[in-house]
Amino acid sequence: MACTTILVGKKATYDGSTMIARNDDSASGHYTPKKFVVVHPQEQKRTYKTVLSHLEITLPDNPMRYTAMPNAVEGKGIWAASGVNEAKVAMTATETITSNPRVLGADPLVMYQPAENGNEEVAGGIGEEDIVYIVLPYIHSAREGVQRLGSLLEQYGTYEMNGIAFQDADEIWWLETIGGHHWIARRVPDDVYVVMPNQLGLDQFDLEDALSEQKEYMCSSDMREFIAQNHLDLSMDGRINPRDAFGSHDDADHVYNTPRAWFMLRYLNPNTKVWDGSNADYAPCDDNLPWCMVPEKKVTVEDVKYVLSSHYQGTPYDPYAPYGEKSMRGAYRSIGINRNDFVSVIQMRPNHKCDNGIIEWIAYASNAFNTLVPFYADIDETPEYLSNTTGEVSTDNFYWSSRLIAAMADASYRSSIFHIERYQEHVMSKGHELINCYDELIEKESDATKRMALKIEANRKIADMLKKETLATLDKVLYELSNRMKNAYSRSDA
Repeated sequence: MACTTILVGKKATYDGSTMIARNDDSASGHYTPKKFVVVHPQEQKRTYKTVLSHLEITLPDNPMRYTAMPNAVEGKGIWAASGVNEAKVAMTATETITSNPRVLGADPLVMYQPAENGNEEVAGGIGEEDIVYIVLPYIHSAREGVQRLGSLLEQYGTYEMNGIAFQDADEIWWLETIGGHHWIARRVPDDVYVVMPNQLGLDQFDLEDALSEQKEYMCSSDMREFIAQNHLDLSMDGRINPRDAFGSHDDADHVYNTPRAWFMLRYLNPNTKVWDGSNADYAPCDDNLPWCMVPEKKVTVEDVKYVLSSHYQGTPYDPYAPYGEKSMRGAYRSIGINRNDFVSVIQMRPNHKCDNGIIEWIAYASNAFNTLVPFYADIDETPEYLSNTTGEVSTDNFYWSSRLIAAMADASYRSSIFHIERYQEHVMSKGHELINCYDELIEKESDATKRMALKIEANRKIADMLKKETLATLDKVLYELSNRMKNAYSRSDA
């Protein structure tokens, strides 16, 4: 599935948090309603069967409670997508990435084969549908997340190429699948941020470390032999570049993928490099855009939301721009598109130790028009306004209200965008205010049960505020769009 990821190390954020964030996008022509829920240990199956690949997996007997963002409409699997477990470990899965025929020929993807022509059914591997569900409830650190998923990939294989982020308060790890059974992973340096569109991203890899001490890198145990036997290392100096070895450099990447990375880097490091013009250090179509950079200033939650909502503002490629060449508007795939399902920004704050350190910021539908809202993540229930999504359109939940606002605001962009900007600022400001207020109350409370009650109370208050602001904004953009109806007439009844 089409997504965009940004990861921020603890020395690169404004408050010392580790942050992982990802837009979850539906495929072209589809929209997937999502809901924010808590999965309790008793709800976690011990025998899990994938829907898409018909693979049966036995899971451990000791699952932990975790938050998740599953599909609200049943039928195509769970797609838990993103969450935090009670061991204070988070993950987001997955970023669909690219590969090349040399890799896929050497280690083919493990595809489901239905029973036909007298042949028995053959199960496929694991994929985005399954990964959070079979990994997150069982890991106690980001590093352990890489190890568990790596072992599952080696055992069962996968039918697609994916990138997965793991996070705890100290570390962020990024894992990329290589063919059907292989994988590589790198620890995100503390002082950088990482940008990931839908293509294999790692631009350097220390194979020696990955196969020995594993301080900063990990990989499949046979990766050296796999590379050598299949002649995958294309470097001239012996320093492997994973993008060249395992990734793609297709023309489609230059329209769909690299421009998104370019915009995020350009926004967070505007003065470090030249990004525009004929003498640019990096252009939207460049294959050598850095996987990570040290930002020019510390990165905030608001920065993360902005880049994951972008439609190339301030460039000739903005589809909403009233300036520049018309032929260039919308030339590249935006990050904030019509088929964003949700965005989750998981913020692990180091200075809050009383079960209130982890905040999960959430928004639904098109990021260009939605608002991000914070919730305590170490909880045993979520607010109904975010968990009651169904396949039926309703203004009683955040998902469908966000979808309605986005469609209306897009159709009346020039008259509605200031309503969206005010909506985003009001909700995020009030969200910060309520979290600050409840942080103080929680940290004064010594009883764990009462702290949990305070977190649930805070989340409900935030959801109530969110619903009020969302309905008010829906009313405003509906008014603006109504004024643009083709059957409008300026004379009132006489």
